[in-house]
Formats: sequence, structure tokens, C-alpha cells
Amino acid sequence: MVGPTSTGLRALSDAHSAHNYHPLPVVIAEAEGAWATDVEGRRYLDLLAAYSAINFGHRHPRLIAAAQRQLGRVTLVSRAFDHDQFGPFCAELAALAGMEMVLPMNTGAEAVETAIKTARKWGYEVKGVPADQAVIVAFEGNFHGRTTTIVSFSTDEQARASYGPYTPGFRVVPYGDLSALAAAMNQRVTGVLIEPIQGEAGVIVPPPGYLAGVRELCTSHGALMIADEIQSGLGRTGTTFACQHEGVQPDMYLLGKALGGGIMPVSAVVSSREILGVFRPGQHGSTFGGNPLACAIGREVIAMLSTGEFQERSAILGAHLHERLSALPRHAVREVRGRGLWAGVEFASLSGREVCERLAARGVLAKDTHGTTIRLAPPLIIAEHDLDWALDQLEEAIR
Repeated sequence: MVGPTSTGLRALSDAHSAHNYHPLPVVIAEAEGAWATDVEGRRYLDLLAAYSAINFGHRHPRLIAAAQRQLGRVTLVSRAFDHDQFGPFCAELAALAGMEMVLPMNTGAEAVETAIKTARKWGYEVKGVPADQAVIVAFEGNFHGRTTTIVSFSTDEQARASYGPYTPGFRVVPYGDLSALAAAMNQRVTGVLIEPIQGEAGVIVPPPGYLAGVRELCTSHGALMIADEIQSGLGRTGTTFACQHEGVQPDMYLLGKALGGGIMPVSAVVSSREILGVFRPGQHGSTFGGNPLACAIGREVIAMLSTGEFQERSAILGAHLHERLSALPRHAVREVRGRGLWAGVEFASLSGREVCERLAARGVLAKDTHGTTIRLAPPLIIAEHDLDWALDQLEEAIR
């Protein structure tokens, strides 16, 4: 019996799903490690890793085993009751981040929404900002999710247009410009929401010392530094958190994507007892946030990161990745940015979509952003010879 074809399945998607994505013409049926296989049996090397959600590769044996153990016990009780995975998950994640408390949610956008609520509540109840006057500073080029509140402070018109009226209480300044941030700070600012590296914008790395400067400004103005490490965290840049490259400890970490091991949507706000202690029962919640299955998988992710081997692998292979990318012909490549196993490659004349289509034809999966840029974020478990093969395909694709 002949199975479904890529063409037929894509036609079903086009006919019956909302067109909020424009996927490459690839239909995946199976995946393991750094490799994926389509419905017709063609293999692809995955250099996107689901925007860092699959940092440990597809179906990592330790994570699958942790999920299967928990599936045989209990998967959901809601937060109306405790379960035996919840306390250990919170304690272990807090320790990994050098913090004290955790508020688990499901998606990255939920973590960001939770952080916004936290910063406002803390501002009113601890800092003493007058009611309904709290301001949160964000940055041009930001990407923190797609809820109505989050797109209210987006500078990407494609993500923002036609969703008004927009949520007030945000101030947006240029990314990488400390003087602009300093000018935006006052006593009404309760939080500064920042990506240590801007992923969706094209893997934009701020100038050296910038994150440390943001930390200083937050401290001097009594505002919370909120680090959205949903894409940049958990080993992606060669350290557990991207903030660690500058020795910076934010007041809040926002985590997601890789925390679920590519199996479950798992996110969390990680902070101090003083900050997350503003919540009382009934003031915030989630039916699925912190569920037993999510916590069991998250605990295994934390255990894997606790040895440092994945961070070290990301740093070593990342140096090799950037060395290879920096040797690409200058007439074709305008700029290469990134850190660790994360890179944005901006092309001089080719569109990012065209490059990604050429790569897919050669068995490599990547994703374009902002016209002429592609993002590369291979799983941290990728073999060096596989990475080199993929980079060879990139060289050929842009000839």
C-alpha cells in the first residue's frame, strides 16, 4: 500500500490549516538525533532544532526514557494538588539558575506574560510605583512571543499589524545602545525585558559590556532585569545561560523551549523569593503548568546540563562553526553573527528563503528571517563531521 506523499500532505495543510506559517516544502515523518526523515524516506540534517527546543536532538534516549517512566505513573493532576515531581523540579531548576524560586508555565509566551505580571505586581507592592503607572522597557527587534500584550511592544509590523488596540505600559528603545536605555529609565520603570542575544531578529549579539551595563542601570534605578533566555539559554551559546558570557545575573530568567526536551512545552520564570513571593493563591496560574510529565522531563534536562558537557560541546563546536562561516565568500555573505552553536548568516543579495530552499534540496534544514538572513542552531549533540557536511552544502548552495 502506498503511503501519503509530501505533495498530498502539504495540500491537506494548505486546505485545512490557517496560513500563519510558510513552511519549507518538507514533510517530516521521523527523526532521531540531529537527523530527520520525510514521508518519502529522504533524510535531512536539522540545523534549526525547532528554534532551540531540540537542543539535545530529536528523541534523546535519556529524555524519552524519563517521559516513558512518567507516562506509566501520572501525567496531570493540576495545581489543585501537589505531585512528587513538582518540588524537586522547582528546586533543581532554581539551583541551576542560581536563584530561589520557580513559577512553571507551558509556553515561552506564557513565561513572558508571567514575567510582565510579576514585574508590575512587584513594582506596585514592593517598589511603590503608583497604581497603573508601571513601565516595562523592551528593545527594538525584540521577539518574546505572539500574545496581544507581547505584540503591543513588537517593532515587527508583520507580527504587530491589525491586532490593536495595543496594551499600554511599555517603552521601546534601540538594542545595544546603553545611552538610550539610560534615557528611558525613571522611577516608574519596574522591569527591563531583554534577550541577551536577539534570535528572531537574526541572532544579534549586543556589544561587549552591554549586558553588564543593562544590569548596572537596572540596579541603580531599582528595576528588575528580566532575561528572556527561552532561545539563548540551556547550553545554546556555550554556557548554561547567555548572560554568563558577561558574568551577569539578572533578576529573572525566562526559560522554555529546550526545557521540554523537544517532547513537551515546558517554560518557567526563575527568580528570587522576594520577587516571585508577590504571588498569592488565586492570583496567577495554569492548569497544565508544572504538570508531572513536564516536570519529569524538565528534571532530566536539568540533570543533563548539570555536568557541563553539553555547554562545553556547544562552545567547542560553536567555535568551529563560526570559523567555517567566517570563511564563506565575502561577495555572497554580508555578515555572520552569533555565539556557540547559534549563528545568523546575512547574505548580500540572496534571500534567506532562497538559501533555505537550496539547502533543503541538499538535505539540510535551516530557517530564514528578516529577508536576507538564515538562522543556524544545530542540536548540541551534532557530530562534527555532520556539521562540516552541512557547512559544505551551504558553501555549494551559495556559489
